[in-house]
Amino acid sequence: MAGTSTRNWLRAKGGPGSSRVTFLELFFDLVFVFSISQLSHALAAHYTPLGALEAGLMTFAVWWVWIFTAWVTNWLDPEKMPVRGMLVVLMLLGLVLSASIPEAFGEKGLLFAGAYVLMQVGRSLFAAYAVKQASASNYRNFLRISTWLIVSGVFWIAGGLLEHEARLIAWLIAIVIEYAGPASGFVVPGLGKSTTADWDVSGAHMAERCALFVIICLGEAILVSGRTFSELPFSGLTAVVFVTGFVGTVAMWWLYFRFGHERAAHRIEHEAVPGSLARQAFTYAHIPILAGIIVHAVAVEFMFSHPHESGELGIILSVLGGPGLFLAGNLWFKGATSGRPPLSHIGGLVLLLLLGFVAPFTAVYVMGMLAALVMIVVAAWEYRSLGGHATVSTLH
Repeated sequence: MAGTSTRNWLRAKGGPGSSRVTFLELFFDLVFVFSISQLSHALAAHYTPLGALEAGLMTFAVWWVWIFTAWVTNWLDPEKMPVRGMLVVLMLLGLVLSASIPEAFGEKGLLFAGAYVLMQVGRSLFAAYAVKQASASNYRNFLRISTWLIVSGVFWIAGGLLEHEARLIAWLIAIVIEYAGPASGFVVPGLGKSTTADWDVSGAHMAERCALFVIICLGEAILVSGRTFSELPFSGLTAVVFVTGFVGTVAMWWLYFRFGHERAAHRIEHEAVPGSLARQAFTYAHIPILAGIIVHAVAVEFMFSHPHESGELGIILSVLGGPGLFLAGNLWFKGATSGRPPLSHIGGLVLLLLLGFVAPFTAVYVMGMLAALVMIVVAAWEYRSLGGHATVSTLH
């Protein structure tokens, strides 16, 4: 009976609707709407090299806890009550994690670290228990993952107890350990090493989960524009900045969903060893995509608050860096899933680099308009290069 119960916690692979993203998974993602909002506000409020490093580290952490959960729910069925209970607990911990982001390097460091470690280790141990009777290889895989997360957890908790630079160093060590895990196969003495064959994922489910996370991030950029615009007196300049931010966000949506998401879903669903492609295209390549959207949201805030500023390196980096990171992430993502890195994205990165030479002499809002124009050019270029449509046949 125990074996049957455990097997009942798994998704029915290959059945109708087996790759469907459930409403509970969408509900779970609501916590990360809050996380992304907190990250963009934290970066804008502490826009210094140190503040950027701290925000970057927390972005890596938030993405990692989300993508690991996406992998787990690729195997486990959220419609089963034990799995549902796990996700609800993770939501509560995720809310604590998100709420502590603004003071993660202050008074709430231990709260941030504790919530993060409980989410990572608790979910991984639960998954190991859930698959134990159904799949010996996946059971060993989750034991390896749990071991790595426990080791990194020591540094997370130690960092929460430390202060200032010592906390940052401890957490940097922790995040390096966690990100090295998948690349090393989570090798553990006595338990061996995971192979990509062990990661038999549903490509359609993974692609849809990541697409929904990108929507969350793009939604935050839209909210920043709308909220700031509503709080300022109306003028021609604020209207121009509002439209500029909106157009830049729409261009990002167009580039990812019109020419990336569907092809990736098709490719990974028909891949002989989907785990390897999923690790590269979804686990890692989406990090600069996420970072680019967050930085773009911060840049929109700066365009509203300092429209006529020029020569400020930090603001220039946000205005050009957001689109640059987004294009670099899509270049990686589309190259991994199609085998042909899009020339349009390389061209777009070159154009943004060239804009960097005139940026010190250009008003921020004008630079924002030029950056948005580059994104439109890249989208039009890719649209034309694919013959005016993006079909799965472009994979072959």
